[in-house]
Amino acid sequence: MRLAVGLGLLVINGILGIVLGRQAEWRVLYANLGDKDGGAVVAQLSQMNVPYNLSEGGAAILVSADRVHDTRLRLATLGLPKGSVAGFEMMEANRFGMTQFQERLTFQRGLEGELTRSIQALSSVQTARVHLALPNQNGFFREQQKPSASVLVSLHPGRTLDRSQLAGIVHLVASSVPELTPAAVSVLDDTGKLLSTPSDGSAAGATDGQQLQYVQQLEQLYTKRILDILEPVLGRKNVKAQVTAEVDFSQTESTSESHRPNQTPDSSAVRSQQLVESGSGVGAATPPAGVPGATSNQPPGAATAPINAAPQTLAAAGAGNGAAGAVGAGAKRESIINYEVDKTVRVVRGGTGLIKRISAAVVLNHQSVTDDKGKTVTTALSAEQIEKMTALVRETVGFNKDRGDSVNVLNTPFATEKQTVVELPLWRQPELQDLARSLAWPVGTLLFASLVLLGVVRPALRALAKVPAPSVASQGGQLNTLVADETDRPPLLASPTADAVAASAGQLRLEDARKLTRDNPAAVANIVKGWMGSEAPA
Repeated sequence: MRLAVGLGLLVINGILGIVLGRQAEWRVLYANLGDKDGGAVVAQLSQMNVPYNLSEGGAAILVSADRVHDTRLRLATLGLPKGSVAGFEMMEANRFGMTQFQERLTFQRGLEGELTRSIQALSSVQTARVHLALPNQNGFFREQQKPSASVLVSLHPGRTLDRSQLAGIVHLVASSVPELTPAAVSVLDDTGKLLSTPSDGSAAGATDGQQLQYVQQLEQLYTKRILDILEPVLGRKNVKAQVTAEVDFSQTESTSESHRPNQTPDSSAVRSQQLVESGSGVGAATPPAGVPGATSNQPPGAATAPINAAPQTLAAAGAGNGAAGAVGAGAKRESIINYEVDKTVRVVRGGTGLIKRISAAVVLNHQSVTDDKGKTVTTALSAEQIEKMTALVRETVGFNKDRGDSVNVLNTPFATEKQTVVELPLWRQPELQDLARSLAWPVGTLLFASLVLLGVVRPALRALAKVPAPSVASQGGQLNTLVADETDRPPLLASPTADAVAASAGQLRLEDARKLTRDNPAAVANIVKGWMGSEAPA
C-alpha cells in the first residue's frame, strides 16, 4: 500500500511539472478597447471557455498564441468589438425600403470610417475621428454650400505631427470629398488645440505653439550644422553648441508711389494741346450781305492744326462772299499743352518667419595629446585654431554683421562626473530573478519527487526485500540452548586439563552466537530488546 501511494505521488508530480512548467505564450487579441467593448469581449470569452489574461491596466486582452485568429473570427461573427471602425462595408447591409436620406447618411458614415482607417494608419496617430459636413446640393439654389470636414486625432505618448504630416492629413480628407477645399478642413488634437493652419492660409495667424515649434526646428537645424562640421575635427562629445534665433512672424504691407522728374519736350509724351487765336482792328471783314441761301452760307474749311505739328504764324484771311480784311495790331494767341507724368505704384508685403538675429554659443573641449612617456594629457587650443573654428561656425550659421548676429567660441576643459555604480545584491538582480522564476517549477517538482522517492518509495521497497524473522520465543530458546547446553564434541587425543576444556566450550558457544548474529541480526536484536525490557530476577 505504501509503495502504491508513493508511485501515485510521483506520477502526479510529473504531470504537474509538465503542465505547470510549460508557460503559455500570450498574444494580444485586442488593444485599446473601451470599457464597454472590453467588458463585452471578456464576457464572451468566458462563455466560450477561452482562457484570457489582461495586461497591466487592462489596456490589452491576451489569449494563447494558437487561438488568436480563431477567437477573432468567432468574435467578429458576433459583432464584437462594436467600437471598431466600419467603412464602406456598411453599404452592403442596405435593407429594402431604405429612404434616400438614409442612403446618404450611410454613405457619409462609410466615408468617415474609411478616412478614419487611413488616418489611423499613421505611426504617430493612436485614434482618430472624422466628421464630414456634406450639404444637400439642390439646383434651385443660386449659391451652393460647400462641404467641410473636421478631424480629431489622439496621438501616442511622446509623438507629434509636423507640418508635412498635418498637410498630408488635410489633403487626404480634401481629396476624398468632392468640392472640398483644404482650407475647409480643420485638424484638432485630444486637448482641443488646433493643429492645422487658419482657413485664410496666412502664416501670421499661426498659433503660438506652431511658431515655437518652427523656432525650435530652426535652432536645432543650426546646432546640428555646427556639430556636423566641428565633430570630425575635435571628436565626438568634444563640442557643445547652442543657437538662439529671433524670428519675426509679423506680416507687413507697404505701398509707395514715385514720380520721375520732368523731361525735355522732345522725349516727353503730349497728353493734350489747345491753341486759341483771336484778333481785331481796322480793315476788318465786312459782314456778309445778299440773299440768304446755299451760296452765302458756306461751311468752314478743314482744320490744319495737328497736335504734334509746329505752331503756325498768326495770320487771318477773311473769306465770305469773296470779302477779305487785314488783321489789326490787337491779335491774341493762347497755347496749352499737357504732358504725361511718369508714376510708379509699388505694393510690398513682408514675409513671415524672417530671421532677425542669430546668436551662437560654442564650447570646445581641450584636445588630448599623448606625450613621449605615453601619458595622455589635455591641452588648450591655440588662438589660431580657435579663430579657424570661429570662422567655420560663422560660415555655417550664415553670419550677418548688419543683422546683428553674434558668435562666441570658448575653449575650456569639460567636467567629467564620476559615475558611482550601485551594485545590486545577487538576489535582486533582474537576470537572476527571471532565472529563478523560470526554474521554480522544475526545481520544485524535482525536490518533491526526491522527497517522495526517499521518504515513501525507498522504505517500502526495503520492507518488501526483508526476510520474515522468526518469533522471539523460538529465537530466545535457541540462544538459551546454545548458552546453557553443552555441545557434544569429539574426544580429544590428549587429555586436556579442566581449564582448557572449559575455555574451549566457551569459545564454541561464543562462535555459535556470533554466527547466529550474522545470519539473523533482526532476531538477535529482538531478543536483546526483550531481555532489556524484562524485569530483573529478584
